[in-house]
Amino acid sequence: MRRTALAALCLAAAAATTVTACQSGEDKAQEKTNSSSPTDKAGPSAEKTEKTEKKEPFAGLTGGEIADRAAKATTEAASLRMKGEVPDEESGGMIQLDLALNKKGECAGHMSMDGEGRTDLIKTGDTLYMKYDEAFLRAQSEGEPKADVDATVDMLAGKWTKMSAKGPDAEGMTELCDLEAMLGDAADSNSDATRGKTTTVDGKPAITLHEKDGKDSYTLYVATEGEPYLLRLVSTTPSDSGALSFSEFDKPVPADAPTGEVLDLDEPGA
Repeated sequence: MRRTALAALCLAAAAATTVTACQSGEDKAQEKTNSSSPTDKAGPSAEKTEKTEKKEPFAGLTGGEIADRAAKATTEAASLRMKGEVPDEESGGMIQLDLALNKKGECAGHMSMDGEGRTDLIKTGDTLYMKYDEAFLRAQSEGEPKADVDATVDMLAGKWTKMSAKGPDAEGMTELCDLEAMLGDAADSNSDATRGKTTTVDGKPAITLHEKDGKDSYTLYVATEGEPYLLRLVSTTPSDSGALSFSEFDKPVPADAPTGEVLDLDEPGA
């Protein structure tokens, strides 16, 4: 599942833009502060076949064929939840994220940078909502004048903000929240993955697959019961670590706009 693996790991590149998106909110706040189907079987032969299938998931299929099935099933899902950490190419650190997203471009979840603080986010319609805690704001403002940092924290910490999802400051987040855009043409895979051992991922039976793409290598975990979804993907490339788990396929995304006071970052002088 070469392209599928790469598509999932491309979340790292997309996630790298999330810090920029978060930072844009701080920048705006600072500016304002400064300015103000199965078949039936019968008989012994069928019973033997069923037992064999239980012992060996995807019997008769190569690792590549299993991976291709996983690519098809995963890319056909209308929504999913991804959780894990990916490298931020800009800072060299790691971004932790837990995000539900769908093909309508909606998302809801939270993320942090190197485990410092937390940013909650929701994208619904053409609006992106974000809420930063104090630890996150201070970590992302390291090196800036204390008075400016304190002013930003006072204005933003613990408060929901919003901005147009079509604006340049929200571009990275808009891409991250669009499942269809994230997966791209991953279904067109033609994988050369090899089979590994069976295991479980969050209690779900899975088969391990190993895949290489040049100097990059990945371990993939594919569900062996129900739809053959990709349950987990781990980069085993020393220079490009990262791991993501996938769950809640086709479940509704809780992308409801926050209630109460929301600071509009697109409104001058807000």
